[in-house]
Amino acid sequence: MVQVIVEETIRCTPEEYLEFVMDADRYAEIDDKIGPIDWVHRIDNLVEFKFRPVLPGIPGPAPRLVSQMRLTPGRRVDVRYAPLPRNRLNHRLSRFSASFEAKATADGVSKVTRMISIEFAPLLRWLLEPILRRRLPADVRKEVYGAKQRLESTGTNPPGN
Repeated sequence: MVQVIVEETIRCTPEEYLEFVMDADRYAEIDDKIGPIDWVHRIDNLVEFKFRPVLPGIPGPAPRLVSQMRLTPGRRVDVRYAPLPRNRLNHRLSRFSASFEAKATADGVSKVTRMISIEFAPLLRWLLEPILRRRLPADVRKEVYGAKQRLESTGTNPPGN
């Protein structure tokens, strides 16, 4: 299993940060792991989107998958593969979970914690996990820094602005 946790402070409210995360198209602009997006569906606090993931250091096209994000308002977003029958191949090859947490601090910023955990089936584990152990931490730090830059420099403009 490969797990990466990155913490950062961002000048925004927890709600602004979490809504930025829930906008898959906007978040893909700062997260290189989100390849081309086919579609996004949001109903209340649940977002599903289909895309081609790009894992740092791992060549070749990954199978398209449907990711599911669930918002706990003002607190966190939890991410996982959408349940079966979707993602049959991905469910067989790996286990994935991720989260985005945001807590307001006394000085008006948010402390954000980004976590990604992925475990591959034994057939792939020996090959892919060592690559991700080397490459994923820097990629997640870059992603979190990109969110910080975006939210602090441009604010949280509504989509299309």
